[in-house]
Amino acid sequence: MNKPDWNTKIQIIHKFGDSPKMLSVNSMGIYFEYHSEALLIVHFKPLNEDFKCKVFHENIGVLINFERDLIDEDDIEYALDVLSIFNKYPEFHIRKTHQTNKIQQLISLLKDEFFHEKASYIMLKTLLKLLLLHLIRFQSDELLEQDLNQKRVFQFLELMETNFIKETSTDYYAKQIGISSKRLNQILKEKLSLTAKQIIQQRQITESKRMLVKGDITTKELAYCLGFDSLSSFSRFFKKKTGISPSGFKTQN
Repeated sequence: MNKPDWNTKIQIIHKFGDSPKMLSVNSMGIYFEYHSEALLIVHFKPLNEDFKCKVFHENIGVLINFERDLIDEDDIEYALDVLSIFNKYPEFHIRKTHQTNKIQQLISLLKDEFFHEKASYIMLKTLLKLLLLHLIRFQSDELLEQDLNQKRVFQFLELMETNFIKETSTDYYAKQIGISSKRLNQILKEKLSLTAKQIIQQRQITESKRMLVKGDITTKELAYCLGFDSLSSFSRFFKKKTGISPSGFKTQN
């Protein structure tokens, strides 16, 4: 993969203004805010969302953006673990010196490869995976015993990730978790500020954009794949959520 191609998949910024440009609306972002050997603050930007607070106030860190494809190309368990750390908390504080050193070493290796004139896509993807796996491990080490509602949020996100194409009903997920639809929506609103339906629709939009850009199937086939009863109903849904028609999005990308 040549440089223009992998530059559409991953981006590393270490000098930026207040609003650095993301790769796309579907990209995931991690901002590493350096403070000391004993404090590294990690800010996460999940799919279809923005960073939860104004984090780019000083040039004291590194921003890494990457497309979802970079984690989808690996096994589903890894992808779910990555999505989980992005959705648990908007930021994560690493307070152990050996952990902050490890993260900075991996970022340094990733930057060296990214800015190398003969950068390798496989190397970039491997280094990013190592970085994400360490973040998953460090975050798991720091988490206190999760409260029941937080566990239900994780259950819903994992179920939704593997079932959203066939199952779009809130009732389905509520029954799988063992609570009422009303209670599931209350928990999700409290923890994520979104209902189950809104989260499922966000995921449908992300998948729609990914498939439209890949171009493996027609828009009509995509509509039926995602459970819509007609192309027109899918087109209305897509335009309402994105401000552009599926065909218009496909042309632009």
